[in-house]
Amino acid sequence: MHFIAWALIITQTMGQNSYQSDFSSDEFKQRWQRIYDEIGDKGIAIIQGFPQPNGFIYPRQTNVFYYLSGIETPHSYLLLDGRKQRSTLYLPPPDKKLEKIEGKILSVENASLVMKLVGVDQVRSTEDMKTNFPPNVERNHIIYTLFSPAEGQGQSRYELQKANAAIARDYWDGRMSRESRLVELLRNRFPRVEIKDLTPIIDNLRSIKSPKEVSLIRRASQLAGLAMMEAIRSSEEGVWEYQLDGVARYIFLINDAKMEAYRSITASGVENISNGHYYRNNSMLKDGDLVLMDYAPDFKYYVSDIARMWPVSGTYTPEQRELLQIILEYRNTVLDILRPGITPEQVLDEAEEKMEPIMRKYKFSKNIYRKAAEKMIKTGGGVLSHPVGLAVHDDGTYKNGTLKVGHVFAVDPQLWVPEENLYLRYEDTVVITEEGNENFTDFLPAELNELEDLVKEKGILQTVGPDSMRWDY
Repeated sequence: MHFIAWALIITQTMGQNSYQSDFSSDEFKQRWQRIYDEIGDKGIAIIQGFPQPNGFIYPRQTNVFYYLSGIETPHSYLLLDGRKQRSTLYLPPPDKKLEKIEGKILSVENASLVMKLVGVDQVRSTEDMKTNFPPNVERNHIIYTLFSPAEGQGQSRYELQKANAAIARDYWDGRMSRESRLVELLRNRFPRVEIKDLTPIIDNLRSIKSPKEVSLIRRASQLAGLAMMEAIRSSEEGVWEYQLDGVARYIFLINDAKMEAYRSITASGVENISNGHYYRNNSMLKDGDLVLMDYAPDFKYYVSDIARMWPVSGTYTPEQRELLQIILEYRNTVLDILRPGITPEQVLDEAEEKMEPIMRKYKFSKNIYRKAAEKMIKTGGGVLSHPVGLAVHDDGTYKNGTLKVGHVFAVDPQLWVPEENLYLRYEDTVVITEEGNENFTDFLPAELNELEDLVKEKGILQTVGPDSMRWDY
C-alpha cells in the first residue's frame, strides 16, 4: 500500500514538474559509476547545465547534463565525487513568478522527490555553491569538467566550436564560451589543483547506446521516415520547398516531436542540391528536377539523420536513375556487411570487393559518371558517416577499433560529378546489433520505382491545397 501511494505521488508530481520518464535512476547510476571508475578516488567531476532561456524559445537542457540526470531545470549543476563515489545535484531556488506563468519545474524545494527520481545521494541549493564548492578540495585532487562546448537543440560540437571561434575573433566581441568561463573560474579559485577535461570520458560513454537510447533513436527515425514519405507524396511542379518542409514538420509535431534535430535540407534542382547543407528552402519545384530532403526530429532529446532524392515529375530521367541506382547498390552492399566485430576499414574493403562484379556489368552513359562511381566505392564516399544520438553529429566515435553492439551512425553514400555540379546521395541511420545491424528506416522506400510510385500519390499538401493558406502581400 505504501509503495502504491508513493508511486501515485511520483506520477502526479512528475507530471506537474515535467520530469522525463524514459530513463530510470539505475541507468543514471550506471553512467556515474563508469565516470567514478575513470576519474578515480582523487577526481571530482562538475557538469554544468544550460542557462535560463533568453526569450520565448523552447527550453532544452544540454545533451551531457540530460544524459547524466534527466533534469531540465536551468542553472543546475551535477557533482560526481570520485573520492566517496557520491553524487550531488545542485538546483536553484524556485522562481515563483516564472512558475506562475510557465508552470512548475523541479527545484531545490523538491529535494526528496528529486533524490528518488534521479537517484542522486543528495540535492542542494545552488546558493550553497558560493562557499566550499566543490567541497573539501585538496592539492592532490583533480577537478574534471567539460572543456568542449555544451550542445543544445540542433547543435553539434564542431559547429559550436566554429561559432565560438568566430566570436573570439570578433574584435568588438571576443567573449569566451560559457564552458571556457567555468574552466577559468575553477583555475582561478583552485590555482594549485589540476583541472582536466571530462569530455573524452563522456564521449566514450556516449559512443555505445543503451537499449533505451536505441528505442528513442528508433522512434525519431520512424517519425523522420513518415514525415519524408508525406513530403514525397506532396511533391509536384509548382510546390515550394518550404511547403515540403512544413509537411514534414507537421508529422513531427503531431507525434510529440516538438523540435528539429537540425534545420531542414529541402533542396530542389542541381544548384540548390549541390550546396550540401542548403537551408533556404525558398525555391519552387520544377518538372525534371530532383528533390533532396535531409530532415529528422528531436524526439525526447534523441535524433536521427536520413535523406532521399526523388523526381518532381514522378519519373526519374535516365541519367538520374543511372546515378542513383549505383549509389543504392553500394548502400545496400554496405548494409549487408555491417556487423559487430568488424572494423570500418574492413567494411569498406569488403564493399569494394563485392561491388566489383556489379561495376563490371553496370552501363554508364558517360565516362565521368563511371569515374564518380569508382571514386565513391574506392573512398567510401562518406558511406560510414558520423555517429547519431543526442546530436545529429553525435559525440563518441565508433571508428576506433571494431564495431560494437550499440554503435549508432549514419550510412551516407555520396556521389559527386563536379563536371556537371551533380551531388547525389542516400542516407539512413543504423544501429549495430548482435545479428548484424538494424536500419531504423528500412520501411522508407529506397528502390527507385517505389519512390516514383510514392510521388504519384496525393499528400497532405494536395488534400488541403498548396495555395489555400497563401495570401499575396
